[in-house]
Amino acid sequence: MHDIRAIRANPAEFDQQLARRGKSPMSADILAIDEARRAKIQAAETALADRNAASKQVGAAKAKGDEAEFERLRALVSAKKDEIAELDAASKAEDARLNDLLMSIDNIPFDDVPVGSDEDANVEINRNGEPPRMNFTPVEHFEIGGVKSGMDFETAGKISGSRFVIMSGAVARIHRALAQFMLDTHTTENDLTEVNTPVLVRTEAMTGTGQLPKFAEDSYQTTNGWWLIPTSEVTLTNIVSGLTVEESYLPRRYVAHSLCFRSEAGSAGRDTSGMLRQHQFEKVEMVSVTHPDNSRAELDRMTRCAEGILEALGLAYRTVVLCTGDMGFGARRTHDIEVWLPGQDTYREISSVSVCGDFQARRMNARFKPSEGGKPEFVHTLNGSGLAVGRCLIAVLENGQQEDGSVKLPAALHGHLGGKTTLTPEGTLI
Repeated sequence: MHDIRAIRANPAEFDQQLARRGKSPMSADILAIDEARRAKIQAAETALADRNAASKQVGAAKAKGDEAEFERLRALVSAKKDEIAELDAASKAEDARLNDLLMSIDNIPFDDVPVGSDEDANVEINRNGEPPRMNFTPVEHFEIGGVKSGMDFETAGKISGSRFVIMSGAVARIHRALAQFMLDTHTTENDLTEVNTPVLVRTEAMTGTGQLPKFAEDSYQTTNGWWLIPTSEVTLTNIVSGLTVEESYLPRRYVAHSLCFRSEAGSAGRDTSGMLRQHQFEKVEMVSVTHPDNSRAELDRMTRCAEGILEALGLAYRTVVLCTGDMGFGARRTHDIEVWLPGQDTYREISSVSVCGDFQARRMNARFKPSEGGKPEFVHTLNGSGLAVGRCLIAVLENGQQEDGSVKLPAALHGHLGGKTTLTPEGTLI
């Protein structure tokens, strides 16, 4: 959410920043609503002053026996009371209009974010590892011999519809081992605090992190008003919702493994085969809450945490900075990490790490008290996948596949698999 005071102070700069996002100027509309709201507030204050003055004079007129003046003043007090009520209602309506508009506008990108309209303008900032050279034509994960018995899309479709999968046996165990490996790495090596959070949240929580109201169709809502989380970014970030913490409390670095639910609105026809794009999936999510001076450095730190998981698994990847037109609604800068998938012969996103500045904190009213005194300030928030478990499973299976349908598993997982190193063509672990 944007600061109306900053827009008032420099509307031209606000519009210039929106233009970098490919958006039309909005400051004039925002300020028109703001001026109407402030005018009604001022009029209400004037009417209140008039009513108070008249109220004081009513008693004096009564004491003097001036019945005509008494009735005039009493009528004036009553009229002013009605006028104040109308003005208050009108100012609240304008305030709601302003709030809704400010909540619908994309965050302002950092100055170092490349300008562009789509992914073609994204800029690569890191590349690690070489895609494996295979002396056979690699296939996608669901076509690998040893995987087929452990991924059942047909039965999942019968039970739940398209974009669901039932994993079983060795495949389910590898999937679980990946999540465990990620959590262990982040908590023991990256100094993140593990948290287990709900997957059902209130509307206020979804609004606080920016999923609502703009992206309601991308998520699922229950009949009694709860929302299924699209990522545990929602729950982890809202831990500080409504709080004013001491500066010494910062930074807070959280990690959670959770189920995630997305309707995939607007993605019809995309990645319909396999596990790449599902309605229900699992992610290990990282969230940091920081001092404003440290959030940009925290973005780089979180990016390295995610990259380190891929390096430990021996997976080739590249990291790109998203351009202004490809960046998410709430982000000021985003690093996408893309892992190499031999079955598709390309890099695909496996993590997106974003710094939001105070954009979410304003929506949640999350602040800190500066240690040197002064007014409370908004914290900065960041979020990122560390990693998407299903997509990591895809990468491990495709990069480790052998011509006979078996899969060589990364050494980093062996301890989480009871010393097993290979998925056989028959779908067992040995």
